[in-house]
This record gives sequence, C-alpha cells and structure tokens, in this order.
Amino acid sequence: MNRESLKEGSVNNHIIGYCSDKQQEKLTRKIQGRKKTIKNGKFICEVIDIGYKTVARRGKKTARGENIDHVIVSICAGRIGNADIWVKWEHNKLILGREIFGRVPLFWTCTKDVIWFSSQLQLLLQILDKWEIYLPSLYSYCCFSYITNPLMPVEGVFSVIAGQEIVFSLDNHFNEAGNIPPKINSPQVRTTYQWRENPEKITDETVAIYQLQNLLKNAIENQVQDLNHEPVGVFLSGGLDSSIVAALLVESGVKVRAYALDFGEFGTSEYPYAQKVAEFLNIPLVKVDVSPKNIKKAIIPTVKALDLPFGDGVTVPLYLINQIASQETQIVFNGEGGDQLFAGWTNKPLIAAGVYQNQYSQHPENASFIQQYLHTFHRLWGYESKVYQAETYDQIRQLNAQEWLLDALDSHFCPSLLHRLRRANLMLKGSQNIHPRATAISFANGLNVRSPFCDLALAEWTFQLSGELCLQGACEKYILKRAVENWLPAEIVWRQKRGMGVPLTSWCLNDLWYDLGNWLNPGILGEENIFYPDIGIKVITGKLGGNIHGRRIGEILWLLIMWQLWYTHVFGVNPTATSSKKSSNHPFLLPYWLWKGYRKFTENLMESLPV
Repeated sequence: MNRESLKEGSVNNHIIGYCSDKQQEKLTRKIQGRKKTIKNGKFICEVIDIGYKTVARRGKKTARGENIDHVIVSICAGRIGNADIWVKWEHNKLILGREIFGRVPLFWTCTKDVIWFSSQLQLLLQILDKWEIYLPSLYSYCCFSYITNPLMPVEGVFSVIAGQEIVFSLDNHFNEAGNIPPKINSPQVRTTYQWRENPEKITDETVAIYQLQNLLKNAIENQVQDLNHEPVGVFLSGGLDSSIVAALLVESGVKVRAYALDFGEFGTSEYPYAQKVAEFLNIPLVKVDVSPKNIKKAIIPTVKALDLPFGDGVTVPLYLINQIASQETQIVFNGEGGDQLFAGWTNKPLIAAGVYQNQYSQHPENASFIQQYLHTFHRLWGYESKVYQAETYDQIRQLNAQEWLLDALDSHFCPSLLHRLRRANLMLKGSQNIHPRATAISFANGLNVRSPFCDLALAEWTFQLSGELCLQGACEKYILKRAVENWLPAEIVWRQKRGMGVPLTSWCLNDLWYDLGNWLNPGILGEENIFYPDIGIKVITGKLGGNIHGRRIGEILWLLIMWQLWYTHVFGVNPTATSSKKSSNHPFLLPYWLWKGYRKFTENLMESLPV
C-alpha cells in the first residue's frame, strides 16, 4: 500500500485514539496533536486531538440537550452547540456515539486486544498493518454513489451509525497472580434516537406557518450566538434552502458574505438566482469559477478530503467553493438538510407516478417499494453483469442492496408514505452522504460548517406535519414556502426546483476526455479485476444500458472515476505498480469528435456490407 499518500491529506479537526490494556506507542509516533490519556483499572485510553486549536468549543451535549457525561473527546462540526460525535468512558464501558444528523463520521476497528477509533479513515489506515477492500461496500457505492452504513470500504473497519452508540464492556477483573488478562467484550449497539412520525398532526396552515417561522429563527439564533463582528460565509445556490439561511443570517445582524458556483458556458447555471438573492439581501456575492480546468486541479485534493468514496458530481465544486471561502472566513453556513426535512423535489415524481403502493405496508413481501426507491439513485444497480468482471460478479451477485434500505424504510416508525420517505432521506441521503461529505470538505479547508436545518427541534416538528402541508398538488415543500414567502423574492420562493446542474457529461466528453484514458484506463481496470476494462466506453456508447444517456452518462463516469481515484489516493494502491499495466488501446487518445466520427463511419460501413 502507498502509505505516503495517507500523509498528504488535511486532517483538520479530527481525532484518533485507542483503548487497550497496553500503551500503543505507534499512535504518538505516527500522529501529532494534543494527547489526552485516561486510565481505568487495567485499561488505558489515549486520544490524539488534531487541529484542536481551530475548534473553540467542543460540544458537551447531544442534540436533545442531554449532557454527555464522562466525555473523553467530542467534535462539533460548527464549533458551537452540541456534539456531533463523542467518545466517553463510564462504568467500565468505552462508548462511541454519533448524533442523528450524521454530520461527522466516527469509525472503529479492533486489532487483537485494542479498540481503535477515529473520525477519519485515513488516520486509521496509518495505524493498521494491512487492509483489504470490503467487496459489499464497493457494491453499495456503485448502487448509491456512497457507502451505506455500517459498511466501510476497508474490511474490518466499521462506522458508528448516526443516532447510535457502540458500547464496549471492559472486563477489569484479574486474579492476584495477575495471569488472567483484562478482556474487551464484543460491542453492543445502542440506539439513542429514531426518526419517528408523530401521530398528532398539524393540519392548520396558519398555525403551521407561525410555528415554522419561529423554529427557523431559533435554529439560526442557536448558531450565531457566539459570533461578534467576524464575517461568516454562506453557500448560496439560489435555491430555497440556502436563500432562507442567508435571509435569516442577515436579519440576525451577522456580517454575511455569499459564495455561489458558476459553471460558465457548461450546463445550466443557477448563478443568476443566487445573484438575485444577494441583491435582494444587499450582501456581497463571490462568484466561484467551476471550470473544467479548476475541476481537474481540485479533483485529487477533493478525493483526499472526502476520506470515503463519494460519487456525486457536486463534491469537487463544493471543494472549490470551500477553498475560496476559507480565504475570507472561518465559518460557513449551508442550506443542507432542507430537502430531507420538507419532502423536497426528489419525492414528488415518485409519488406522482404512483410507484409507492399503499399495499406495501400490509405486504412486506412486495419488494416494489424498495426497488423503486433504489431506482431514484440512478446508478449501477441492475447492471451488475455488465459492470463487474466474472470473479467480482460471482461475489456481488450474492448480495441484496435492498437489505441496506430496510431500516430506513421501516413503516413501523413512519406509517404514512410521505413521512416514511422523509425518514429514509434523512437516514440515507442526509446522514450517510450529504452531511458527512460537506463536513469533510469544510474541515479539509480549515472551516467550521453550520447547517441550520440540522436542528432537532425543527426536525421533530416536521414529523407532525400533515402530508398536504408538505406536498400540495405539484408544489413540493409547500409549508416552507408559505412560511418564508415574505422573506425572499417570489421568483426564488416559488420557482420549480431543478437541482444543481453539474455538467458532468459535457466535461467528460470534452475537456476531461483525455484524462478518462488515465482515470479509467482499460489496462489498469483489467489488472484490478473489479470493473470490465472497457466499462468507460460502454457507458459512453450506450452499451451498458438504454437508460444511461444524456446526463446519466456523466454521472456514471464520475462514479467510476471517483472510486478509482479514491482507490489510489486514499486506500493506497501503489500508482507505480499499476502504471506499468496501462494500456494505450482505447479511444481517449483521439479527440472525442474524431473518435465519434470514426465510430459512426465504421458502423455505417458494417451495415452496408452484405450479410
């Protein structure tokens, strides 16, 4: 493995530690930071706190306001408020905990008689002697564009699921002769919180508007009380959620500077909407150039910053916007979480199409509910035989991706359709994808990130809403729009949501075309024995599947690219060892237009030949 690559990534605001009956000198030998040591009977717990100087306050409470007693160390992504992860030691138990929104990850592994834990996978890899890819995690990534909890890409390493604690019981008993060693018992999982539908529903629109306005203001107030005159950044997409955050920050008297992505001539730009919001609120707006040149420059730093593989095309643009913001502020706000809380636009077409049958809750054996939810990710689920080489496919075909969704889509916690979807989106797309990647990228740029929609009082309130207040006719997030319609321009509040138009297909088929020959090189793919060597060309030519066309081409290529770069730069496959396997037998050496014309010519020629 390429250990040098593990040392290059930024590790701001991270922790790593262990619990054992013996001191592990390799921790302090390999990793620098503030050390904290605690002893309990025969056991010792040491934690290295990295980047602690950039974190003014560490949370000592959960999102529910409960004290975290006996805390050894904790991290709060926003530098204020409640802990996002914590490590505590009480009653001969080591407890690793993570809050329900999942903004900061927490990983653990056991080696012999040592429990290792860290907020970053790359830190754990520096401690482990060897590691291997855990194949189910690869399959999960290809199905969802991220790895579903508790799976991890490295075999033997695990993740604490959001809203849970992992409890290790430490047996300190030993006889007088001292020949009975202390023992670490198997970990127990303890659920600390569940997203759950409230049987008492709010149906009165006027009441809902009044309550929601107060909850939104309180959510912002909780996150600005430590600010004096320091400026803060807000990532402004021009969409509803980030615009609400910007408006409330301005109303609270905070000095705000907005940042917006500009894709230039590529794709559909949301920048003009961000500009309208900034002008309306009278705040400065910084345009962040998301050109293919800048994407290429930032892609590997992004992969290292993310730590885990994330295949969504928005990640590198997010790295660029964080990078620019870090030059002017230490704190940034975003609008992440609004779609999950208020049944955003991704739910609407599914409900309208009638794919979520009411009968599912009475007949769990009907798999259509989960299958249709899987289809909403638009990745490689269902294409397995065309994606993976034979040896890998033989192992993957035994797996069932639907099992990773069962808990999130459990009707026991949310009987009604809309709230069940909201629960699933909070648990899957929120806590396992959107929030941890936002935190990882901000941390890598030395920023503290605050997400006002990750407010438990606000989130719990949304589970009281009647379905009509969330989705009224074709209008999604209805009650949120009604609550803020006087705070922002009507064009921003009531426009149809389109999502961030990252022009992945355009990038891949133009400016990044030659790079595909390196990132998805057939020789290297063949040697790795995971994906078919020609998978890139199959995606581009439509031979992988008829549903992969237009924007989906770029999304699938990006999914594969980010895995390959993660495999090299985080997992640590030696690039020197694989470079000798590179093949030049691929079309990426030619300009795309020339290869496309040649391909069309040969196809026409073959069709004209007599049978």
